[in-house]
Amino acid sequence: MVSHYFFLKPAMPAPALLALSPLDGRYFDKLEELRGIFSEHGLIHNRVRVEIAWLKALAAEPALVEIAPFSPASLAELDAVVARFDDGDSAKVKEIEATTNHDVKAMEYWLKKRIGHNAEVMRVSEFIHFACTSEDINNTSHALMLKVGRDEVLLPALDRIIERLRGLAHRHAELPMLSRTHGQPASPTTLGKEMANIAARLIRARNGIARVSLTAKFNGAVGNYNAHLAAWPDFDWENFNRRFIESFGLEFNPWTIQIEPHDTMAELFDAMARANTIVIDACRDIWMYISLGYFKQKLKEGEIGSSTMPHKVNPIDFENAEGNFGLANAVLRHFSEKLPISRMQRDLTDSTVLRNMGAGFGHSILGASSMERGLGKLEADPSRLAADLDACWEVLAEPVQTVMRRFGVANPYEQLKELTRGKGITRDALLTFIAMLDIPPGERKRLGAMVPADYVGKAAELARRV
Repeated sequence: MVSHYFFLKPAMPAPALLALSPLDGRYFDKLEELRGIFSEHGLIHNRVRVEIAWLKALAAEPALVEIAPFSPASLAELDAVVARFDDGDSAKVKEIEATTNHDVKAMEYWLKKRIGHNAEVMRVSEFIHFACTSEDINNTSHALMLKVGRDEVLLPALDRIIERLRGLAHRHAELPMLSRTHGQPASPTTLGKEMANIAARLIRARNGIARVSLTAKFNGAVGNYNAHLAAWPDFDWENFNRRFIESFGLEFNPWTIQIEPHDTMAELFDAMARANTIVIDACRDIWMYISLGYFKQKLKEGEIGSSTMPHKVNPIDFENAEGNFGLANAVLRHFSEKLPISRMQRDLTDSTVLRNMGAGFGHSILGASSMERGLGKLEADPSRLAADLDACWEVLAEPVQTVMRRFGVANPYEQLKELTRGKGITRDALLTFIAMLDIPPGERKRLGAMVPADYVGKAAELARRV
């Protein structure tokens, strides 16, 4: 569950039929977890959190004697401003912005008005935004938004998919399946092993997302503490501000221009896109397995697959997941390519792009939800899997020629190629070939007893290890 600290539940849905994006229309109810994090309300809420935390940090520092420490009552009131911040408050900030045409300054004015009755706080109210550029507030807020979105929504969604895949891997660890390299019959595997392959890739990608250390800066207009040192030239602002950023669970970046360079944001978005790409690959494979009949899908009462063909049970969850992950990656990759680039010490091209972080997360979460739902509907069809294997005895050409090679039979590959390539082979024809081989009798017997469903190597063991 998303922390209540960030969570916003709108009083009423947006007019879905008029929404420009399906994230705020058709899929409005499916993305409630993200709305309080990545909406403009969520951004304003985090700005308020950072501004109040900065004021409290300044007041708590004994060396800054001009800013007296706050009483417990004032500290509690400041904390309550953050904890009780709602969409009515963010609407008031937007009203002020209509005049200022500056979003962070509007939030600062709203905050001063909000606590204007508290004489103790108002005595030092000019320190609310002390020595800050807007980007000190914004970059810290964006990092906090990403941290919560990743840790409380995205990673749990990926974990649920991984658990579904792990369950399929273990359940079908020993269920033989014909591989199809280049779409053609190939050495058998097991259905569980193929699910384990996906799970293992996704676990690695998920851990890559989790490892990204999100950075933030709090060092003034161009990153040099110019204003800080103008006011208190002998104070160690760098260490003070480092501790401030680290108090949010973020990594402090000491080398920046006016903006934090967004490199770790790009790292996160790239990591998300890699995970999404793995799931797109899985969606396409599972779609094919359903098409081949290896998987059936559980029926849902009242659901319709086609407006004209009543028999159809379409793999819509995997199709929806593929489409949403593709949209997410288009946005995420633009983020990772654009955000680390800024002209000289600052340009504003990152600002409008960052307002779309929710779109990248939104389509990723929609894709993950569809994938999880689709995986939950899958039922293997062992008879269909067995029928495919039994029709492809030519896949045993590989073990036969490999054993021939072991015992020094000449041209083993070429002999099996002549026997099988492009024409298939029956069980009887293969047995006849094996019976004539100049290899130890025990090996002829072992090869003669082999069936395609047995030729799966360590697939079952690997499937259980994921």
